[in-house]
Amino acid sequence: METPLQRQAPWRAAAKQIVQRCIVIAENRLQLLVVEAEEERARILQALWLALGAAVFGLLAGLVLTGAIVLALWEHSPLLTLLVLAAIYAGAAIVCFWRVERLQRNWQTLPETLDQLRKDGKWLKQNLF
Repeated sequence: METPLQRQAPWRAAAKQIVQRCIVIAENRLQLLVVEAEEERARILQALWLALGAAVFGLLAGLVLTGAIVLALWEHSPLLTLLVLAAIYAGAAIVCFWRVERLQRNWQTLPETLDQLRKDGKWLKQNLF
């Protein structure tokens, strides 16, 4: 005759196997999260350095260009020359601001990890519930 412990043994083994698989899946997801976080950090640092370089050299080029334009047109109308340059710079600043806003709206943090977690949730709903 079979004892209650012997009847529960297959269930325990199955439960143990499910828990072990869940732990392995969680480890894989955590590793994916860490890798994506490292990639994201490297991408952000690279973008910051490039933006800083572009800002510094753009400022230098703008100063030299402004000086050249002001010197060339100073005899005609100094005030008009400065106002036109200010309008051009303000327009460039607005365009840059709009592009940053659009970039922030479309920014996705850790997309692969979130996608994998969604797939896991969908599979769990289909197979366990």
